[in-house]
Amino acid sequence: MPKIHLTTFIAAPSEVVFDLSRHISVHKESMAPYKLEAVAGTRFGLIEKGDTVTWRSHHLFKERLQRIKYTEVKRADVITEVQMQGDLTSFQHEHHFKSIDNGMLLIDLVDFEMPYGQLGRWFNSLYFTRYMESLLHRRNDTLKRFAETDRWKKILIK
Repeated sequence: MPKIHLTTFIAAPSEVVFDLSRHISVHKESMAPYKLEAVAGTRFGLIEKGDTVTWRSHHLFKERLQRIKYTEVKRADVITEVQMQGDLTSFQHEHHFKSIDNGMLLIDLVDFEMPYGQLGRWFNSLYFTRYMESLLHRRNDTLKRFAETDRWKKILIK
């Protein structure tokens, strides 16, 4: 099963990055080139433990639907999301938030499995893992832009 481990430094408090990470509109903005929309379940605001979100997006020349359940949401510590329905055989993404002296570390741990047996493993090794890593980098760059400027206040403070 392919695994991705990505660590991103963000010069902001973990609590801010935690809330940005579970905000529907921030996630949509980070994936704007893929026309990401929350179409069912929690569609606005902050995601909580037990929530489900059905995301519609356009990847690899096709419209995709993925239903995600947020199985763990521990304030400023961890968010775990698991695919309930979608194109992958399995998908789990853990977001860990670690405070450090000058900011925080966002640690992404992703485990996923492609369908189609050996063909899926071949496609994954040639392309798909790097594609998934690029999506994570895009998302984390957006979180970083929001958290390291005053943009986060417009989203989180009403």
